[in-house]
Amino acid sequence: MINTASIANIPFMELREGLDKLVKGGTKFFHIDLMDGHYVPNLCFPIGIIRELKDAYPQIYMDVHVMVTEPINYIERLKMAGADYVCFHTDSTSFVRRTINEIHRAEMKAGIAINPSQLIEHIRPYAKYVDMVMVMAVEPGFSGQPFLEGTMERIEELTELRQECGNPFLISVDGGVDREKCIGCQKLGVDMIVGTRHNIFYQPEGILEACRRFETEFGEGKVIR
Repeated sequence: MINTASIANIPFMELREGLDKLVKGGTKFFHIDLMDGHYVPNLCFPIGIIRELKDAYPQIYMDVHVMVTEPINYIERLKMAGADYVCFHTDSTSFVRRTINEIHRAEMKAGIAINPSQLIEHIRPYAKYVDMVMVMAVEPGFSGQPFLEGTMERIEELTELRQECGNPFLISVDGGVDREKCIGCQKLGVDMIVGTRHNIFYQPEGILEACRRFETEFGEGKVIR
């Protein structure tokens, strides 16, 4: 599996030091949360930080999780900023297929996120067209929440849908994924784990060793290019 490390979990005063440790520990993806205070009741990161990160770490993939209303309005700016993956919530727009198409037209990978309150079956119409599906194991908008009961069953249902539709999209899991949950996710065929305080940050061994431990235990999945 791939550790896509959520940089929102690094204290701002220690951001550069924390990023360097992530990279030194083998991290190849930065998970960047964009929030508008409307789709979710919180604010997080301006688009400009993506360009700064890409310039400083050109070898790292920018996995951008867009928690905003009408994500289609952000696509051109995300492209200019250097985003590699753009994952949006299907209930944030009435034009899901158009948004997926526009992300691809901008030469980025398109992902959709499933909230805990949404049925997996909800994304069936889009499953053939996306590069990633992210299962939210918590309600979006705030870090540090516990992994919700029933998420593993939802992941299993999603892996079955992936087989049925014949499109090998990446499956990512975001929120509260500790080591035990990582083991379960790996068994189910999950490709990416969003690195949070439950598995990478605020661990007793520190960021660097936590990243190395993740790489040793869970390895690296196949990346769709």
